[in-house]
Order: sequence, then C-alpha cells, then structure tokens
Amino acid sequence: MPDPQPQSRGRWVAIITGAISILIAVAYLALITVLDARGPLLPPPPEALGLTAPAAGAAVGAPSAAGAAAVPPPA
Repeated sequence: MPDPQPQSRGRWVAIITGAISILIAVAYLALITVLDARGPLLPPPPEALGLTAPAAGAAVGAPSAAGAAAVPPPA
C-alpha cells in the first residue's frame, strides 16, 4: 500500500499556498482602497515640467520668447 505521507504534504502545501494568495489579494485590495481614497489623480504643475508662467507684464494673447521655445508644437 502506498505511503499517505506525500498526499498529506501536498495538501498542506496547497492550503498554505492558498492562504498566502488570499493574504496577498486582501493586501492588494487594501492598498488600492487607500490610494483611491486620496482623491483624483491630477497632472503635475507646469513648474514640475520645466515650463514657466508668462511674465507679469506680458500681454495675455502674445506668446513670449521663452514660452514659445519651451512648449512643443502639437502633434
């Protein structure tokens, strides 16, 4: 008669693997919930991209020399 030891060990390995999988899934859901609760994802401010605001005395519609060089043309 075959030894029942390998089946018993395989069963425990399956139970432990399943428990680890469930723990990872619960941790993932908790992480997503925390990150989602922070609010909507906003784009970075122009200063973070190296873009600068126009000078205080510049006209609104007129492009400045620095602004025209810093902003790439639309694709």
